[in-house]
Amino acid sequence: MTTMPPAHNSRRWFEDERVQLVLLFVFALLLLGLGIGLRDPWPSDEPRFALVAREMLASGQWLFPHRGVELYSDKPPMFMWLEACAYAITGGWRGWFLLPSLLAGLGSIALVYDFVRRQWNHRAGLLAAAAVLVSFDFTFQMRGAQIDGVETFWITLAMYGLLRHLLLGPAWRWYALGFLAAGLGVITKGVGVIALLVFVPFWFVRWRGWNGALPTQGWNARWWLALLFLVPILGWALPMLWSALHVHAGDPAYARYAHDILLGQTVSRYAEPAHHIHPWWFYLSVIAFEWLPLSLAIPWAIPGWSRALRAKDARTLLPLAWVVLVVIFFSLSGGKRDVYILPALPVTAIALAPLLPDVLRRASFRWALWALTLALALVLLIAGLGMHTGHLHKLVTLASSALDGSPQPLTAMILGIGSAGVLIALIGRPRHAPWGWCAFALVAWGSWGLVAYPLLNGYSSSRAVMARTASLVPAGDTIGLVAWKEQNLLMLDMLDRKTANFGFKLAWHEQLRQALAWQAADPAHRWIFAYGNTLTPCVREADAIHVGHANRREWYLFNRRAVVPGCIPPKADDAGQFGAYEPDDD
Repeated sequence: MTTMPPAHNSRRWFEDERVQLVLLFVFALLLLGLGIGLRDPWPSDEPRFALVAREMLASGQWLFPHRGVELYSDKPPMFMWLEACAYAITGGWRGWFLLPSLLAGLGSIALVYDFVRRQWNHRAGLLAAAAVLVSFDFTFQMRGAQIDGVETFWITLAMYGLLRHLLLGPAWRWYALGFLAAGLGVITKGVGVIALLVFVPFWFVRWRGWNGALPTQGWNARWWLALLFLVPILGWALPMLWSALHVHAGDPAYARYAHDILLGQTVSRYAEPAHHIHPWWFYLSVIAFEWLPLSLAIPWAIPGWSRALRAKDARTLLPLAWVVLVVIFFSLSGGKRDVYILPALPVTAIALAPLLPDVLRRASFRWALWALTLALALVLLIAGLGMHTGHLHKLVTLASSALDGSPQPLTAMILGIGSAGVLIALIGRPRHAPWGWCAFALVAWGSWGLVAYPLLNGYSSSRAVMARTASLVPAGDTIGLVAWKEQNLLMLDMLDRKTANFGFKLAWHEQLRQALAWQAADPAHRWIFAYGNTLTPCVREADAIHVGHANRREWYLFNRRAVVPGCIPPKADDAGQFGAYEPDDD
């Protein structure tokens, strides 16, 4: 007779470390990926980068990104290169523009897990990676097609490589990879250099003789591998400069591009910011609220950090001091945005890692996390009820505008997420608060991707307005754009329509003047698509076609019959129009 082995001798399948790791990444793929392919790029940043990437592929011009007819110098080209590659690999599948961020998110949590597993253990690594994954700002950024997600990956990879050497080394290959990744971060957004701040606490612990750091050694020539930091930077900058000064020597726009991308968007933007001005303590509020629930664990971790620092444990000081230095670095500039310190979130989880198992066992922490889950769910439930009864007029108006008059689908989604969150909290109770938060996050982000993406896409991406515009213009005719946004040109490009534009940063009255002259050269086959605020006094609104409302603007299409003969568009101040160029939000 065959007997079954005792239950206590057989490992339950979900206790296997490999199974747990697979489940983590399946959850991550769902959390970050649900909804991919159900929407087009949404402003403010996504259409800009997607447009630049498509124009790179179309023109073969990889060193000098273009936004329409203008050079785009606000960001280095790395992210657009990745998007162009994603487009080429997928053949233009609708979700191509989200793939770099999705892979960056998965890569970031994999790096956190692997480093913590090596330094501490599997359970600590799993918890640290999960804490990063379900933190609001991380999930939000990795679900979008913004530069900051990929920049976070490069800096996390740089920190992984450098910490593998400085704390778990010597590991010279990882040391070299760390510098190389930091250089890739520089040509992605310019701030990859912040990874090198880790050497400040490292030199301190070497000087003071702390435990856990790379043992003191004599001079090793392999320290010169740090020069790999310059390889990606020079590999891009030198060909770009040579081309600007020689191939395009007759066009001063290329020299201006080189100056702006190397100095204006780095040194000048940091030292003399013109936008996003906030007080010095701004990032404390970002950490407290936008890093939830990871930031919720910090008060419970402080005693453990204090004990480790008193014991001179470099494994705690290096990641923790680096996070503090990054926050200080960005706080010293007057211009501040929440995403600037996003790369510090995964490294904060590394510093928290050895303490997370104990923190999660604390009843007080579980109660706090449970209360947070329930509070957020109740806010959504009440908001949904308020929209349903018509009491929250601003939300109803916004939803109605985005959904062309009917707010009910979005109202139902919000009600559903809120109700599910309350039910999850009540069933899970404080005892299972971490699981409850993960379930609530999956319901909320999954609903946003599967329900809100297709509902809001026509409005947010301008697809509906541009599809109507394309349907009104005969095939073969050209559409000129005035006071346009990137999504307008991108959607027309994706609809395979012939377009013309007259600059993006150019003042709107000047764009209109050039467009009217362009149209006059072939009035039978040239149409103008324009923001409604630019029409008066040179275009009769009654003779123009209102093609729709998108991105908080009214859009019109007109042919030559709507133009007032001999009219010269006045400057914005004279016409009472809005300003012309709106700078990047990032």
